[in-house]
Amino acid sequence: MEIKEQVRFDPYVPPKLGDNIVDSIVGWGRKYSIFMYPFVTACCGMEYMSVASSHYDIDRFGAGLPRFSPRMADVLMVVGTVNHKLAPILKRIYDQMCEPKWVISFGACASVGGPYDNYAVLQGIDRIIPVDIYIPGCPPRPEAVLDGLMKLHKKIQNQKHELF
Repeated sequence: MEIKEQVRFDPYVPPKLGDNIVDSIVGWGRKYSIFMYPFVTACCGMEYMSVASSHYDIDRFGAGLPRFSPRMADVLMVVGTVNHKLAPILKRIYDQMCEPKWVISFGACASVGGPYDNYAVLQGIDRIIPVDIYIPGCPPRPEAVLDGLMKLHKKIQNQKHELF
């Protein structure tokens, strides 16, 4: 019988230095300083608030304080249903964010339109802005949100970073 090592999340583990040391260090620092802009439109907002509470503590991922200006954020978290009237507003918010920027689609409605298959609801935000992480569920469980944040961490860590 093979014993597998349990993987723990530890924010104080230094980065693994690969071929490019600068990219490794910048990626490690950037992934623990996520400034999120929550674009909350529907019922998934309640689940987003529960993830931000002390029980699940997304602050340990560096994502504790939401920013309410897109110019100060680098992660856009789209939470809930986006209809066609809101689509230009969402696109404008995305365009106002500085590079590097990432997008998380939170829930079934933001990802694929959810149960609303009609003329008014946008059938996925990836039709107007690029999405990096999809978090499934209606609404997603807090554990799924934490898993999505860890996948975003991995994506940020492995990304080539341009400093100047």
